Amino acid sequence: MTRAKRAGAGPAPVRAGKPGPVPRPGFVTGCAALAGLGFGVTVGTVIISESRGSLAAPGGLLTAEGRLAGFTGAYLMLIMVVLVARLPWLEASAGQDQLIRWHRRVAPWAVGLIIAHVVLITLGYAQAAQVGVLRQLWVFVTSYPDLLAAIAGFGLLVMAAVTSIRFARRRLRYETWWVVHLYLYLGLALAFAHQIVTGIPFIGHPLTRAVWIVIWACTAGMVLVFRIGQPIWRSVRHRLRVVEVRDAAPGVVSVICQGRRLDRLAVSGGQFFLWRFLARELWWQAHPYSLSALPQPPYLRVTIKGLGDQSQAVRRLRPGTPVVIEGPYGAFTRHAQTSDRVVLIGAGVGITPLRALLEDLPDWTDVVVIVRASTVDDLVHRDEVAALVGRRAGRLHEIIGSRRRVRFDARALRRLVPDLAVRDVYICGPDEFAAGVADAALRLGAAQEQIHQETFGF
Repeated sequence: MTRAKRAGAGPAPVRAGKPGPVPRPGFVTGCAALAGLGFGVTVGTVIISESRGSLAAPGGLLTAEGRLAGFTGAYLMLIMVVLVARLPWLEASAGQDQLIRWHRRVAPWAVGLIIAHVVLITLGYAQAAQVGVLRQLWVFVTSYPDLLAAIAGFGLLVMAAVTSIRFARRRLRYETWWVVHLYLYLGLALAFAHQIVTGIPFIGHPLTRAVWIVIWACTAGMVLVFRIGQPIWRSVRHRLRVVEVRDAAPGVVSVICQGRRLDRLAVSGGQFFLWRFLARELWWQAHPYSLSALPQPPYLRVTIKGLGDQSQAVRRLRPGTPVVIEGPYGAFTRHAQTSDRVVLIGAGVGITPLRALLEDLPDWTDVVVIVRASTVDDLVHRDEVAALVGRRAGRLHEIIGSRRRVRFDARALRRLVPDLAVRDVYICGPDEFAAGVADAALRLGAAQEQIHQETFGF
């Protein structure tokens, strides 16, 4: 069943908080250039540390290749960490979805090079000592104390890599995956200690050693500042507390928080925070949830569907529970808009960032909103969305019914939005839904840069 509504014009909503930062694409380009320069320096310092004699010695070439693989693999691991270090300028300009995609593209190269380092170094040393590979491994473990830490770090890296494979990731709870990835920082620390102690490229090259230490220190500093320091500072500054937990739809609740100086919290509609509710069951884990409305000082609201253990436990939060926030993050905002016409398409609780975005779009924007749900009761913030669309004299389409009975494909999308090819398309919902809608939009003539997605997953 499809329902279409057109409401009369009314006053546009008034923003009560501070606007979010404007993306700066040039900053992303600059970061990419800096990362490429660092990669070149890393490769160069390893190459110049080798001599003709060392390469000609038994096992010398294998060992040199192993060192190069180890240093470049470690550098790519640092790039992976920087991509998820929550740098505000990078997040605002590229968006976390894009940063995560880059993170995942770099990961196989980083892991592959680290594995190649282990294999090549073992083969090279075995060839030099004229012993078997297993014998050489035993020598490493029993005669090189610093290598025990390196082996432990390698194990943690492999564990993180395995749990990041799509097949495994889909079968893990978010909490398990998150804890496993925390150990990756320990693995990197052990790898750094191993390189500093045994790194041949550092012998006789104090400048090389200093550059490498600076690279690692800067990466660690960014993690400490933006993953730990900034969230603590922001949470202390705003002092958020839960004031109410309210049903928004079956299995969906809205958590209303009250805080200080929220008029100074720069956030755009469509962005999300990492939320840590300091209750017994929830304090040790943070989850990403989009704001379901722009800040209305002194209040913030987030709407959560009870999927995992954490989101279900949210329903039992008591008034007064302290809240730690990290963010805002994401480029799913009005700044991605390329035209004066948009269509917002959400499924289930995916309407929440779209509802906040709807508040934040420029007044002159021509808006079409499409909401997908199994039943009328499953429409989250239905009245609020209708009111916001009405103020803009926009069109609201409610598609109600199961996916088998009521299809939402390219044909249905063309019927609801005949001019879709000239609109920005904002999509939010489960991965399968978002991918299907994006594919339909492309087939209907929308360009890739017109399609903006926010998906749920990890």
